[in-house]
Amino acid sequence: MQVEYIGAFNIVLGVIARFWPVWLGLALVMGASFTYKKRLGLYGQLFDSGVGIVGVGICLFWLFTAIFAATVAPFDPLSQVPMMKDALPGGIEPVSKLIYYFGGDKLARDVFSRMVYGSQIVLIIAPAATGFALMVGITLGLPAGYYGGRIDTVLSFLANLVLAFPVILLFYLLVTPGIMDTPIPYAMAGLFFLFPIIFFSVLFWTRYKNRPDRLYILMGLTLVIGGWVYAGLVFDADPLKIIHIDPNQLNIFVAVVFASSPGVFRIVRGLVMDIKTRDYVAAAQTRGESPWYIMLWEILPNARGPLIVDACLRIGYTTILLGTLGYFGLGLAPESPDWGTAIKDASRLLRSFIHPALPPTIALMSFVLGLNLLADSLREQSMKD
Repeated sequence: MQVEYIGAFNIVLGVIARFWPVWLGLALVMGASFTYKKRLGLYGQLFDSGVGIVGVGICLFWLFTAIFAATVAPFDPLSQVPMMKDALPGGIEPVSKLIYYFGGDKLARDVFSRMVYGSQIVLIIAPAATGFALMVGITLGLPAGYYGGRIDTVLSFLANLVLAFPVILLFYLLVTPGIMDTPIPYAMAGLFFLFPIIFFSVLFWTRYKNRPDRLYILMGLTLVIGGWVYAGLVFDADPLKIIHIDPNQLNIFVAVVFASSPGVFRIVRGLVMDIKTRDYVAAAQTRGESPWYIMLWEILPNARGPLIVDACLRIGYTTILLGTLGYFGLGLAPESPDWGTAIKDASRLLRSFIHPALPPTIALMSFVLGLNLLADSLREQSMKD
């Protein structure tokens, strides 16, 4: 039986139609954002510039793609149809009559479906790992910049020690398959995943220590939710079976947090050293506020602009890094639909078939471009503030 194909125009229309839930989500969110942008603070200000609108639009596109991947993708990312091996774009699968819009790869899997499902891996690991790195960097950078002295010396030495390693070499050492046979990744995860619990516990304590009614509720929620997430991520012991991370993904997650935290630490430390000389900090000290209250409720809110910009850029760097690791076959499983692995698999046959390499490459490039545009717009807004 010979594979039939549709034309290029029908391919474009078909791909646009497959993304219908994404377009619907974009229309609703962007429409509401434009309508209420004056009430949405920094996020609303992004819609005052073309760069911000494009950046938000691209990031939301991939976010909704990851959320609605099961609806957008016509095939399972691991399913194989032998007849569709190396099929050109627009090939019609003989049994289901569904279309391989971007063709098939060397293992007869749908390139379009794998690109769509690959967004889930990127949208889960990169932002979450960056968030944990921010928690670690902020929690350590605040006292280093505020107190100075020995605390600053010790923490800065440790940060510089990690930063002295070449990033690729550091990741190669942390994500090689053999390291999962050691307790190192789980010990590092157990340490890093404590920082969000510590951060929010201190945050609520310093703010509401004189208001027990609110303090007990917030501290209880922090410990319960934090302990639940901690048990699921570190020990894979979530009683509800909701929080789970594969060992290979945990390995990459920990490596990203370990490599990114020193950079966040240095940014926070520098910001704190500058902001702590401001008049409103001196006023808080005069009122008798505790050092941690001043750090968390006076200094940190005024450092949010550079930190938000850094977070957006760091998510982009992490996305590229995940693609690089996937290209070298490190971390994630070989059959993973992540964009880096897809590019690696397709690159081996570029002289014969170029179409399997283009979708994941364009997807990776566009997502990072959206994050960079978002960071540029945020930087402009933070400078105005």
